[in-house]
Amino acid sequence: MKQISILSSAVAAALFSQSTMAAVITGQVLDKNQQPISNAEVHVHGKSQSVVTDKQGQFKIDVDNKGQLHISKDDFIDKRVEINGDNQNLVITLTPTSVETVVVYASALHKNSLEMISPVNVLAGDNLKNKAKPTLGETLKGLPGVNASYFGPVSSSPIIRGLDGPRVKITQNGLDSSDASRIGPDHATSNDSLAAEQIEVLRGPATLLYGSGAIGGVVNVVDNRIPTDNIDTLTGAAQYTHDTVSNTNTYAAKLETGNEGFNFHFDGTKRKGHDYKTPTFELPEEHDEHEGEDHEEHETANRVENTFIDSQNVNFGTSYVGDHLTLGVSYGRIETDYGIPAHEHHHHEEHEEGEHHDEHEGEEEHEESVFAQLEQDRWQGYMSYALHDNWIENISLRVGYTDYKHAEIEDGAVGTVFSNKTTEARATVEHKLGLWHGMAGYHYTESDYDADGEEAFTPASVTKTNALFMLEERQFGDVTVELGARIEDYQIDSAVSMAEHHHDHAHEEEEGHDDEEAEIINYSEDFTNLSFSAGAIWQYQEGQSVALSVSRSERAPLSAELLSNGIHIATGTYELGLGYHIEDGEIHFEPEDIDQETATNFDLSFRRFIGDFGYTVNFFYNDIENYYYQQSTGLVFDEEHGLESAAEADEDAMAVYQFASKDAKLYGIEFDVHYQVSPSTLVKVFGDSTTAKLKDGEGYLPRIPANKLGSELQYTVGGWQFSLAGTHYFEQSDITAYETKTDGYTLFDASANYQLDLGPVDTQLYINADNLTDELGFVHSSFIKEKAPLPGRNFSLGIRGYF
Repeated sequence: MKQISILSSAVAAALFSQSTMAAVITGQVLDKNQQPISNAEVHVHGKSQSVVTDKQGQFKIDVDNKGQLHISKDDFIDKRVEINGDNQNLVITLTPTSVETVVVYASALHKNSLEMISPVNVLAGDNLKNKAKPTLGETLKGLPGVNASYFGPVSSSPIIRGLDGPRVKITQNGLDSSDASRIGPDHATSNDSLAAEQIEVLRGPATLLYGSGAIGGVVNVVDNRIPTDNIDTLTGAAQYTHDTVSNTNTYAAKLETGNEGFNFHFDGTKRKGHDYKTPTFELPEEHDEHEGEDHEEHETANRVENTFIDSQNVNFGTSYVGDHLTLGVSYGRIETDYGIPAHEHHHHEEHEEGEHHDEHEGEEEHEESVFAQLEQDRWQGYMSYALHDNWIENISLRVGYTDYKHAEIEDGAVGTVFSNKTTEARATVEHKLGLWHGMAGYHYTESDYDADGEEAFTPASVTKTNALFMLEERQFGDVTVELGARIEDYQIDSAVSMAEHHHDHAHEEEEGHDDEEAEIINYSEDFTNLSFSAGAIWQYQEGQSVALSVSRSERAPLSAELLSNGIHIATGTYELGLGYHIEDGEIHFEPEDIDQETATNFDLSFRRFIGDFGYTVNFFYNDIENYYYQQSTGLVFDEEHGLESAAEADEDAMAVYQFASKDAKLYGIEFDVHYQVSPSTLVKVFGDSTTAKLKDGEGYLPRIPANKLGSELQYTVGGWQFSLAGTHYFEQSDITAYETKTDGYTLFDASANYQLDLGPVDTQLYINADNLTDELGFVHSSFIKEKAPLPGRNFSLGIRGYF
């Protein structure tokens, strides 16, 4: 790529223009009682080197230019100290905080979670390990403002403030995950939370850095597969967990080592489980015109069939970390088989109810069921160079290539295969321009998507984006202002077969005639997406702040939203994209006058994170023009007759849903309040509320998650850590005409952890109890809510160790 070649030349030139300046900064880090703080990290802003303080809180670090030291420590507010490039001796005092402070890698400007203008949550450390589930959606759904789409526990994607799929970008170390989770809710994300160092959730538009697919937010999974700090000794971790609700066993391991700047990383996860148990629930009635209304017998179930998982993934990485230059590369492999619940094929005469579903043994169950076989190979490269220039601080480049395949296996044979090959590159230059500190960059992606088989309701397409972006910040006393802009060229190309749009089939034996009539239309469209943002955070008192941000973001439709035309068996519907028009029972491809989705978002946050009492309260309002969503056409599709009215159709006909474009508004509140009752006792209260409507009184948007309100008690004594949490999900009755309301439910969860002293191995025993009261709960945002309730009572028993 020409742009990357130019960037590489610039870096090479910089290598020969190094400054000879050198200085030694020494100092001591203390708390407010003037007691030393050990193991505090002291980092040179914009460069690779960092050190930690000793038992006396003292440190020593070499620098070669004036700049800034960033000092951080758990349970303390981060501090930044200016250095002048000469030998200095510093005394730095850190203020304790009531919440954890973590550097947010997705912020791009090295900000921690308390300095962010946009609201952010970070799960890290043991907190992440305890909450980790097989999917990102289930791992994150307890956070304020975050819910899950839930297509069973192994296919569940995050929903942020009512937005999901094409509007929430899921990244791994800042690069797109590049799976097929945006094509349909039955497609699992390819990220594993067990291998993560931390998971970051950015609410509100993050399009400036991550593209138009982040119009609703970003979930960034951070791991250390490419080490960016030197590793001097052999370290590792291992974990084993057993879940009772699905008889699942999970194994995870990590090893890291290094020598003289060269570093190596390995991690792997193995998970195998069976169908999960639920409280007894009534299965949805199958429509049968021959049954009277007084028929009172209902089929019940106490588990959700075909929800097994058999997954393994490994990641290898290596890097060289010098004083200024960091180079690294990694490779990851994922192989996952998982059941797809409620996956019914209407061409089958009977639904198989074989007893093998109760036995949950061996491969025979997998061969009889419809399940997904996911494979992914992912390569990543990273380069960073810290310059000595007065205004350029750092040049970095991230590149990635992902080869993803998702095959659906029906009765032991391959049915539909979805594939996605993605190339991505992100080059950035961090700089100082006068009093402004910021980043400028170039972002390139190319995604080659294909689908072949019965469920290939979206044609093959190639999507390319080229974007330039800039993000700048400046401090005015206690106020930090942030401005940003992005221009993105978005191009989509596809070969659309007109045979897919003439459903006047007569008999199966005449299918060859359809092939002769097939006409291929080479469709190509270019969109220019513009995005702007402005925000400010005011630290009006130590440990207290208020933040306001305004953004305008544009998004072009994905291929699934634009070009879908076919049966989507997972959702039990016939789907049509924006590019089609229905006239006299015929489907015509007329992709003209499609406007971009444009979101204007306002965010107001109040935060307190000092002392025993703290809170984060976020208010948001999102005004969206040309919001893309699926609406019922009032028609159904029958394989023999094509489109027809529901009154005239057979019971096996599928409802026809088409993507529409209308103005909408989403608004709400999310909050997290905590109080440190005593050194050993912490109480939290959290919740969220989202309202999502079409404008002009046209009703509510479909599948918007229910509001929730929860509380958690944490207690520590000796080597024990206990927690008890209760979350109430309210009834969701703000629904469209083709939805049904969802009753509310309350989930109680508890956990206990015990630290063992086993010499060089830091060991922790734990037990987590989910849904203690065995409550029956249905997820309103799920396409299959009536067929797949939430799991029943579950005990997770495990052990983890670090060395």
